[in-house]
Amino acid sequence: MQKNSSARRTPRRALVFIAAPALAAGALASVQSASAAPADAAACPAPAAAIGLSAGWKLQLPTPNSSGSPQEIKQPALSTYGKAPWFTTISGCDAILMRAAVNGATTSNTGYPRSELREMTADGSATTSWSSTKGTHTMVVDEAITHLPADKPHVMAGQIHDETSDVTSFRLEGTSLYVTSYNTTHYKLVTSNYKLGDRFEGKFVAHDGKVDVYYNGTLQATVTAKFGSGYFKAGDYTQANCNNSKPCDNSNYGEVALYGVTVKHS
Repeated sequence: MQKNSSARRTPRRALVFIAAPALAAGALASVQSASAAPADAAACPAPAAAIGLSAGWKLQLPTPNSSGSPQEIKQPALSTYGKAPWFTTISGCDAILMRAAVNGATTSNTGYPRSELREMTADGSATTSWSSTKGTHTMVVDEAITHLPADKPHVMAGQIHDETSDVTSFRLEGTSLYVTSYNTTHYKLVTSNYKLGDRFEGKFVAHDGKVDVYYNGTLQATVTAKFGSGYFKAGDYTQANCNNSKPCDNSNYGEVALYGVTVKHS
């Protein structure tokens, strides 16, 4: 991750609202880790349909395309797409299971793999971005981190990205869940007793050159962040690779269950 870049104003974006089931603020629910997808998961709807995911996203997977880069799935294909175990429906049919192994394909600007949604225009036809100094931009994620890689048990689950770097995110390291701020990975400790499968609501609200970050309805941190081209991401961004985590194969991975994601711009 790099330091904050100077702000560039961009035109205000149109309202984008992505409907999904919400977790009541302050409520924690434990869910079973889906390290191996049960057989009845095959009877569930496609992942996007399971949570009512709108068209305003594209998917990046840890599986390589023909050139070796991470595979991307855009709309309209994403609406019916599934690829176990990297992007599939959880056995209860009410969440997307997103997994990235330490040996997964990565982009040129990171050494870590991801199974992650990237915010797009409302119809999914193009990438979108917005300014943290103009308007209010909100993402709510209803999720649970269900598996961590060995040796370096770190996963990011939900983030804002600007022109060059991660602005802020939820980051789990072992049992400690943090809010990050650019290169400061331990900006705010949310809990030191996170248990895999604990379901929570995370919310990011970007406005007036800052980001307010909430956990189960309670404000945890305010990150100073003036940028001109930001966007939301949701899913599993595994913070380990074959250089620092063994074994170097598909059995060693990070994983997140995504029950819902809502985005609003005003």
